[in-house]
Amino acid sequence: MHKTYSNPVYPEIMADPFVLRHEGRYFAYGTAPDGPGGGRFPILVSTDLVDWHLAGYALSAAGDAHFWAPEVAFSEGRFWLYYSAGDSQGKHHRLRVAVSNDPLGPFADCGVLLVPGQPFSIDAHPFRDHDGQWYLYYCVDFLEFEDDHRIGTGIVVDRMLAMNRLEGKPRTVVRPHADWQLFKKGRAMYDAVYDWHTVEGAALLVHGGKYYCFYSGGAWEQENYGVSWVVADHPLGPFSRPPGSESALLMSSRPPQIIGPGHNSFTTSPDGSQEWIVYHAWDSAMSGRRMCIDQLEWKNGQPATAGPTCSRQPAPAGRVA
Repeated sequence: MHKTYSNPVYPEIMADPFVLRHEGRYFAYGTAPDGPGGGRFPILVSTDLVDWHLAGYALSAAGDAHFWAPEVAFSEGRFWLYYSAGDSQGKHHRLRVAVSNDPLGPFADCGVLLVPGQPFSIDAHPFRDHDGQWYLYYCVDFLEFEDDHRIGTGIVVDRMLAMNRLEGKPRTVVRPHADWQLFKKGRAMYDAVYDWHTVEGAALLVHGGKYYCFYSGGAWEQENYGVSWVVADHPLGPFSRPPGSESALLMSSRPPQIIGPGHNSFTTSPDGSQEWIVYHAWDSAMSGRRMCIDQLEWKNGQPATAGPTCSRQPAPAGRVA
């Protein structure tokens, strides 16, 4: 009898979940309350994507800075942890990188700002293309109107010259462009007031020779938060929006059970035959964002998922029953 699961797959707060598959195990990193001794970013381990246990914390950092959205890349025999640090209100966040010889850490900060010229940068997503070239997708704020874009947070991509150094020639991937991406009306930012819109949390998948950049849009604490995508022929773009982008095309809230699914990553089933989306979602009590998984499928050349689900689902293929 095939094993099943139901979301969330881990009981504690685990927002912005990123899953790295390495040597037969899955390592999940996420945004969560600090651990013992100032531990930042819990590290969960699993062999099947369903049963997870806490194995420690990635960073140890004193002080009251807030750390967000970790992602880990394996390159040159080392593990590179990308994250942002800033204040509790989400201002002054800057992208940083730490390194370790082990996916369980500890990670040591490299002492560099990845995007020193930006007052705000979050949600770093490292992506390695088939030719070995690395790219970093990340978020910055846009304060000018262009075409049908809205004022707010958007996603850019830059080529990586080293795992801790960018080329410094970012290109726009996607900016907010639709009503569902509203973060807050009348938001005071940069000495002005804007109807602020947000797209964030980039995650790349290659399918059929195309580069799909998935993103989350809207207000992370509200029902309008969901997941959509743009597509390109090259990691640097240009990216185009598919038809129907006035809505969240991949995943959206299913009130009252599941609110604000998003900030996802992707991985494969233990036997490698399936793609899975890993994301966070609020429960009906809005008590915290917890890690969920659902299978990603391709229907008529378009990505699709049954998620967000809260009912029993077949577990990832290849799991030991």
